[in-house]
Amino acid sequence: MLPHRTAARPHGDRTRLPDGPAGLRTLVVGAGSAGTALVRDLDRTPEFGLDPVGVLDDDPGKAGREVSGVPVLGPLADLTALALGHGAQVVVLAIPGLPHQRVRALATAAAAAGAAVRYLPSFLAALRREVVGSDLRTLDVNRLIGRHEVHVVSPDVRTVIEGRRVLVTGAGGSIGSELCRQVQAFGPAALYMLDHDESNLHRLQLDIWGEALLTDESLVIADIRDRPRIQQIFRDLRPDVVFHAAAHKHLPLLERHPSEAVKSNVLGTDHLVEAALATGVERFVLISTDKAADPTSVLGASKRLAELIVQANARDARNLGTGVFAAVRFGNVLGSRGSLLSVLEEQLRSGGPVTVTHPDVTRFFMTIEEAVGLVLEAGRMAEGGEVFVLDMGEPVRIVDLVHNFAAQVQLGADEVEIRYTGLRAGEKLNEALFSDTEERLPTAHPRIFATTTDRAAAPEDLAGGLTGLYAAATTNTDPEVRTRLATLLPGYQSAHAKPPALSTPYPDGF
Repeated sequence: MLPHRTAARPHGDRTRLPDGPAGLRTLVVGAGSAGTALVRDLDRTPEFGLDPVGVLDDDPGKAGREVSGVPVLGPLADLTALALGHGAQVVVLAIPGLPHQRVRALATAAAAAGAAVRYLPSFLAALRREVVGSDLRTLDVNRLIGRHEVHVVSPDVRTVIEGRRVLVTGAGGSIGSELCRQVQAFGPAALYMLDHDESNLHRLQLDIWGEALLTDESLVIADIRDRPRIQQIFRDLRPDVVFHAAAHKHLPLLERHPSEAVKSNVLGTDHLVEAALATGVERFVLISTDKAADPTSVLGASKRLAELIVQANARDARNLGTGVFAAVRFGNVLGSRGSLLSVLEEQLRSGGPVTVTHPDVTRFFMTIEEAVGLVLEAGRMAEGGEVFVLDMGEPVRIVDLVHNFAAQVQLGADEVEIRYTGLRAGEKLNEALFSDTEERLPTAHPRIFATTTDRAAAPEDLAGGLTGLYAAATTNTDPEVRTRLATLLPGYQSAHAKPPALSTPYPDGF
């Protein structure tokens, strides 16, 4: 049972939640039993962080009426306009049994207004419980990430995407696929989804369009390491906007195989930036990681070099008026493939111990929706050379997150065994969002910050050091790769060491 409140919040008035910001303005689709119960429960329970401001329903007899004190605004066909008109940040689909095609259309309409989408489970599940609000989300994400989830993307993103050709690299991954879904909702002239894994592309097209005939040019099989292939793709497709999500991202694997990190994260980014400059791309956004701030790992070093490549070329592109190049840094993304939550769930289900590197290790966490929203907003706000970072509050102790997760799946503290394994080579005890030499700058969004650097090498200077790095990586000479990384990034020292026999259950990706 969810706790009851003594008084309801005034709808449409973004009342502050206890110890946090106002709830996200929410439209509920469906004024039936499930929708009515949902509105009631969201009103009673501000901890969900959703503030219902309107309900949509196709029954003309319900128009102008109220559902638990929230007005019925209009039919489902007007979702985009109503979401924009009422500043909705979240749309909840509360009509059980909707055909998959209709659900997809409504999700697209919501995304076109810059609103995130939530779903209720089956109607039978709702009927068997007095409260349906708790069915909205299996886990209370706010408790896990130690703060209220932030709605980032705005309807103004449409000005960057609508009518333009958009290319997403790493499209088959967790971040890339969600990015593709949201980009599609803003009406691009074309959406090109690039990945080296054909199975991921097949699944992605099926998810977005409901069919996957694999016969159109929207799916692109390519490896970003292949320079001639990337140049051909950019010449043929002429993308206007590029979101670069393709990368190797698992810290311990890249410590063991640094040449592979350089080939994908550094050289692959170089290929894409070069092709983007040559073909007049309007906007290019690199997805980086908080581990690039004062890096201590091969992952962090490779992504910092990717940032420097973008920043170095951004300066020349800005001077020539040929395009805008920027980057974003992610924390650890909950819900992404291979993320902490999925591995925790598997370990707890199997009854085995949960292994954590250190009792005091902390990380910054964000949701997939926050991550994708940051990418889209960065594409809109960028003027060239910035690295954008979401304000993710205070870092979260992994141990606390494990206990919070266990409690939410009805496990007591005495039922969760934690085994500590020690920090792995290259890992920090505590991450930082900015390096010691970077200035934290405000942006037009109150929860997004940026940094620029005056110390970014000129493209030709950076290229001189990268040439030797690429040569070492091509011949898989790992010791030389580590040495050259340290030379290119003053202050970085390789932490290469023999990995411990046991490792943590979660990859330090983003």
